[in-house]
Amino acid sequence: MNTNLAFGIVIGVLFASLVVLFCILLGKLYINKIKNYTKVIYQKDIDFQKTLNSTIIETQEQVLNNISQDLHDDAGQQLTYINFQIENLKLDSPLLKETLEPLSESVSNLSKSIRSISHSLNNQFITKQDLLKVIESEVERLQKNPFIALTFIKKDKIEKAFTINEKIVIYRIFQETINNAFKHSKATEIAITIQNNRGFVMTISDNGKGFDYELIKENATNLGLKNLIARASIINYTVEIQSKKEKGTSIILSEKDT
Repeated sequence: MNTNLAFGIVIGVLFASLVVLFCILLGKLYINKIKNYTKVIYQKDIDFQKTLNSTIIETQEQVLNNISQDLHDDAGQQLTYINFQIENLKLDSPLLKETLEPLSESVSNLSKSIRSISHSLNNQFITKQDLLKVIESEVERLQKNPFIALTFIKKDKIEKAFTINEKIVIYRIFQETINNAFKHSKATEIAITIQNNRGFVMTISDNGKGFDYELIKENATNLGLKNLIARASIINYTVEIQSKKEKGTSIILSEKDT
């Protein structure tokens, strides 16, 4: 009788252990299933956000291309016509030649500036050129501003082969960062540094008034900085923002695997 009781207890303990083990395994399977489901949902959310960002940027690029075309076809042609009229006046009235010369030069310089701006807005021009040369050319144009000193440094001779999307996004981030520095930073110096040795890294630093990024990064109205980050994510790059009040700002764009 005691033997049967002991045997029954053993069987009961084994059964209870199997039930507990089964519950543990079932719980683990359920948790893994929830984790996998969460990962899928998260990835779908990321993919959707990337698609949305990509669509927004495509729309922005189309608008910029349209503006570029309007500048080239309308403003550019009108300036060419004005310069043509001035040159005719010089020929018809030789005594006015010296007076009209500064005006002719100003119109010519304005025409060159508009052509340069038109090129910088047109992504077809960007994609057909060497990216670093396009950036360097834009820096040279901006260096004519007498109030802000710009420097451009290429640290490596190795040239990265950029995709079309990389060229467009990197250049737009460069443009927006420089534009923000000109408009808001009150900087007197801006340095653009690019290195290609172990992956692409572009750093744009200014000596302006800076800001507390931790305080404003969650601000819904802070679309400029969010736009930089959204653009970078489309090409699998990251944007790091370093800024302190009265100590300037640095925007660092880099590939995620660098």
